[in-house]
Amino acid sequence: MDLNLTALWENLPAPLRDQLEGYTVGFWSVLPQLILSVVFLIFVWGVVRLVQFMLPKMLRRARVRRGLRDVVIMLVTVGIWLFGTLIAVTIAFPTITPGRALTALGVGGVAIGFAFKDVFENFLAGVLLLIREPFSIDDYIECEDIEGQVEEITIRDTHVRQTDGQLVVAPNAMFFKNPVTIRTARDVRRTTIICGVAYGEDVDAAREVIAQAVRGVDAVRDDVKDVQIFAQEFADSSINFEVTWWTGSRPIDIRSSRDKVVSAVKRALDDAGIEIPFPYRTMTFKEPLSIHRDPDRDQAPGDSAQADAR
Repeated sequence: MDLNLTALWENLPAPLRDQLEGYTVGFWSVLPQLILSVVFLIFVWGVVRLVQFMLPKMLRRARVRRGLRDVVIMLVTVGIWLFGTLIAVTIAFPTITPGRALTALGVGGVAIGFAFKDVFENFLAGVLLLIREPFSIDDYIECEDIEGQVEEITIRDTHVRQTDGQLVVAPNAMFFKNPVTIRTARDVRRTTIICGVAYGEDVDAAREVIAQAVRGVDAVRDDVKDVQIFAQEFADSSINFEVTWWTGSRPIDIRSSRDKVVSAVKRALDDAGIEIPFPYRTMTFKEPLSIHRDPDRDQAPGDSAQADAR
């Protein structure tokens, strides 16, 4: 076997043989440096593990928000790996200075940036969202036809649980570049219904009955602001009142309070004898109408039976 390898080696062209010998000599000359570089990378890995273990505890004690903690840990980890990799490269190849490595990294970073533009855009948007925190976990938000409760905010995307139970995972850039409605920015939110009473009813009396009914609902937060009731318009068959009150800001709070307010107002108006009218239609004709009667319909049932018997 050794004779075959020796013969194969001797049969190689001289330039190729010289080049392979140069590679072998070069590899053995840099092998100690490569081993030292790998050892240093193992040391960097240990430092990263230690930082990932200690830093969350320190940030938690400092009461830093969870999303911001993740950003800080990620940035510190990436910085340590970047700095350690540059040192490892200079250890393995002394001719490569940190300045040259940074220059090469910058050129490569520009190329990677163009290739993964959307990924970096979402990443930076996620960092800014976590730092500024316009909305947080458990908030109810609406943005670009997406409405629901925020379950998780990551570096790349935001998880929104819609009221029908479906989970929407949307890129952070969408929430950063578009208007976002935060429905739970406050503990209370105003809601409105329209209530109509007949034209024959007393407007002031109807307004007072509606106001007392709304104030009596436990879901109405009249301690924040009082119930507001305004006569809004002369509708087709009723005078419409705009009934406004404050309640909890969650969607379930809005729906629940509307249900209770509608029931209470209907009950109070019925008890007070105030009519909630159906739509009325008055029909007018340009010419007098002639009425034609059907003789068969005018006959009594007995007469019709006698006629049939005959």
